[in-house]
Amino acid sequence: MAMERSAGGVIFHGGLYLLLKYGWGHWGFVKGNIEKGETEEEAFFREAEEEAGLPRNTLKIIDGFKEKISYFYKKEGKTIFKEVIYFLVESFSMDVRLSYEHTDYAWLKYEDAINKITYDGDKKILMKANQFLNEK
Repeated sequence: MAMERSAGGVIFHGGLYLLLKYGWGHWGFVKGNIEKGETEEEAFFREAEEEAGLPRNTLKIIDGFKEKISYFYKKEGKTIFKEVIYFLVESFSMDVRLSYEHTDYAWLKYEDAINKITYDGDKKILMKANQFLNEK
């Protein structure tokens, strides 16, 4: 069975979380496949710039938060096992420039973000991230 590894981030600014709308209609976080030779962190920073136009110097990974989800999906008739590592990331910019992969974005308060996110795995990640921030 094929396997993919991705890195993503729960990006926040003040009390708002960044969500992206993917071309096929679901709402979620910045994420993408880890390329050969990349660390998880490097992959996240590359994806944040590619997908949301947020350069590395405007983002800070918050120490102590790193969560993993895994799931199966179908691609070209094949079952793929996917792992996604999520970081909690503070953004010092709200100036988002979407890639061709996305059709919309939103900076949302927690309650609105949790309701807009499409997949349960991403909802659980946001719950953990929000709890982590509230305890800090």
